This record gives sequence, C-alpha cells and structure tokens, in this order.
Amino acid sequence: MAEEKRDYYEVLGVDKSASDDELKKAYRKLAKKYHPDLNPDDKVAEKNFKEVNEAYEILSNQEKRARYDQFGHAGVDPNFNAGGGGAYGGGFGGFGDFGDLGDILGSMFGGGFGGFGGGRQSNPNAPRRGNDASASVNISFEEAAKGCKKTIKVTKIDNCSDCGGTGCEKGTTSKTCPVCHGSGQVSSVQRTPFGQIQTQTVCNHCHGSGKVIDKPCHTCAGKGRIRHTVEQAIEIPAGIDDGQVISVRGGGDAGANGGPSGNLRVSVNVRPHPIFERDGYDVYCEIPITFAQAALGDEITVPTLDGKVKFTIHEGTQPGDEFKLKGKGIQRLNYAGKGDQYVKIIVEVPRDLSKAQKEKLKEFDKITDAKNYKKQKSFFDKIKDFFD
Repeated sequence: MAEEKRDYYEVLGVDKSASDDELKKAYRKLAKKYHPDLNPDDKVAEKNFKEVNEAYEILSNQEKRARYDQFGHAGVDPNFNAGGGGAYGGGFGGFGDFGDLGDILGSMFGGGFGGFGGGRQSNPNAPRRGNDASASVNISFEEAAKGCKKTIKVTKIDNCSDCGGTGCEKGTTSKTCPVCHGSGQVSSVQRTPFGQIQTQTVCNHCHGSGKVIDKPCHTCAGKGRIRHTVEQAIEIPAGIDDGQVISVRGGGDAGANGGPSGNLRVSVNVRPHPIFERDGYDVYCEIPITFAQAALGDEITVPTLDGKVKFTIHEGTQPGDEFKLKGKGIQRLNYAGKGDQYVKIIVEVPRDLSKAQKEKLKEFDKITDAKNYKKQKSFFDKIKDFFD
C-alpha cells in the first residue's frame, strides 16, 4: 500500500496563506537542513529533502498551488482532470451526461459502466509522460553571479538498453493477452436496481498491460525500465540565486509507451562568500580603514566580482559612510545589465598602543579644536539646551 503523502504546507511548516517570500524562506531553511551533502548516508534526511523539494515545486507554482488548494494531492496528479469523475463534473448536474454517471457508478462498483453510455476506459498502452527527477548542485558565490556549467549525478528511470523498453529478451516479442485480447480489461455483466450494468476490471492475466511476455529481459526482469544514476551536464545562468530551481526539459524519467520524458529539476545551493553579501542583484561589502585614512583621505583598493578597483575616500570620512560602485553587482537573470556594489566604511580604532603612541595621540587631542568634531559639538549643544 502506497504511503500517504503529508500536506505540502505542513511539510514546509507554513500556513495556507503564506506568501511567495515566506514559502521561499521556509524552503531554503529546510533544504539546507536536509541536504544530502550535510547528511551523508542519512535515509531519513534524504526522504525529507525530496519531500521538501516536491512541496516547494507545487506551492511555488501558482497554477499547481490553486489546484492543490482545491483538490489536494489529486489536483496535482499528472492524470488529474478537474472536469472528470474526480470532481464529479463540477456538481450533480453532470447526471445529464450518462458518461459522467457511468464514471461515478464505476467508482461505486469497481469498474467502468458500458451500460451507461460506454464508460471511458484508459488505454494501457497509451503514451504516458515520465515523472520529473530532482537533484541539487552546490556552486560558489562567483559562479552564481557569472554563470557556469556543471556536471551532476542524477538518479532516474530510463528504458532498458538491452531490450529497448519492450521488456522482452533479445530476439523475442510480446504476445497479445489471450484473456483480454489486448485491452488490459475484462468485462462482466451484473444485474442491479439500475438494470443490467456492464463492469470492467483490470485483467489479472496481463495486469492491465494487454500483453504477455513469455521470455522476460534478464536485465530489467521484463519491466522494460531500469533505475540508474547518470551524469548530466547543466547550464547555470548568470544571476541565479540560492534556493532557485533550474528545469532541464526531458531530463527526468523516461515516458512509457513512447511518451515524452519528464523534466529534471535542479535545486541550486550557493555557498556564502567571505567578503560579499547579496541582496537581489546588488552586492554589499565592508572595508576597514585606519583613523588616519579616514581623517586625511586616501586611495584604497576595493574588491569586486570583476577584480580589484581603486577608489578615493574623501578627507573626513566617517564610520558607516557608504559609497556605490555602479554596475559592479550581479548579472540580472535572463536580462541585460547588472546590479551595483555598495561599500560600507569601517573605521578601525587601534588597540594595544605603545606609550609613545599614546603620548602622540594626547598631543593631537590637545591641539584639535572642537569645530573638528561637528557631531560631538552638536550633541553637547542639544544636551545643554535640554537641561537649561
């Protein structure tokens, strides 16, 4: 029996009214907590990591979130049809269509009802899209800012290379099921208060496939599909941020019966930088300078993502003063232009002074006029006015 899925909002630890920013913050926190790199060989953490990724993938998409809020997990199932039997056609007014009634009665009696307009049955051999696969990649701050190429390992389901997805040993083929004649279903007629009703159930002989394999492939045991780990090259665009997800079209599980492959969703984890911090596409950093540099002004070297640049600080620079280097920030994701870099000045007070250094500072303090300290003078003037 399949394990029941937890509520996606419960998985992320947020309310149903949570904003996109709240969802993103909750996802980042949990993704880092359960990340496989931080929890090697921890199966519980691995399971939680996949659960968190799945929840965020649904709730971060407005359309999928709306379906989930209305119909629950069934609403985000790939085979979900909001106008079909799962939602009762939008109400019992659908009884005017005997096909819909057949679907409802089918859910009561365990099969489709041909006696009510020929109940709709899915073709077991119809093409089906593969499931999406998920993975993660760790990159540096600089790689996120400028973009890069990475090769990651992805575990997914592919068609068996030995049998080409048929499930048959080489040189053999499958046969049409003699019981259901390839339909994957068997019919029976029952007498009910509604009259004679034809029901359809999955064929036990072929298990709904419509085919019988006499000699199954030794590699995939007749399933036609295998789970394996492959290397996948991905292009990471410049400007990607921590916690964002890259979708690789067709990089997921192989489809069934010739259906398209699912997508690969790669969660990006950006390592913190020892100097820079990011806010949107802007970069922030702090640079310490000496008291003499702040008082007299100086030319300093400023690190940027594009290399070192020279910048002249003015005479009388104060602690906490900030200046901007235009266009020295991060490349805007999928757009032209860059953010800016903001540099905050930290004036470092010297420690462990020698006796001679202390004497020089005392001399300097004696010859320094109060007008040189505008903030101090203003502060004491306010105090004087307050107590007068």
